Amino acid sequence: MAHVLRTPKGLLRALNWYPPYRFAGIRVLEIADDWSSARVRLKLGRLNRNYFGTQFGGSLYSMSDPFWALLAVNRLGPDYVVWDKSAEVEFVSPGRGDVYADFKLTEDRLEEIRAATADGSKALPWFESTVTAADGTVVARVRKQLYVRRKRDR
Repeated sequence: MAHVLRTPKGLLRALNWYPPYRFAGIRVLEIADDWSSARVRLKLGRLNRNYFGTQFGGSLYSMSDPFWALLAVNRLGPDYVVWDKSAEVEFVSPGRGDVYADFKLTEDRLEEIRAATADGSKALPWFESTVTAADGTVVARVRKQLYVRRKRDR
């Protein structure tokens, strides 16, 4: 199973069957073949609707949670350690229907990380994503901080 998770298509399929995502209405729509981007949808349904009939905040965060780390660890390769370190969520407007999040990890950001960690130091980069409704309305802004460093020689 582990080898399946090492390809974008395999990880996409696995995440779409992952029970916390499946039952929350979260669907990974795309992971780029080069791990440079991902697109995720959260359907509004009875299992993720809050008291007010809108998207549950925990589901809005959950749909955004793993993607920066997953993209970074696969783009940087096996010589790097990548972990989630911190997160911030700003709820901007109610999600009254399906919402989407896009993640794009540019080569410029990867070069910044490589340069910051070249001497064995850790890097703590922040990444931002926006959760939007189908009409483009901003529902939430999510910031994630990663811990990244080169693996030490054993």
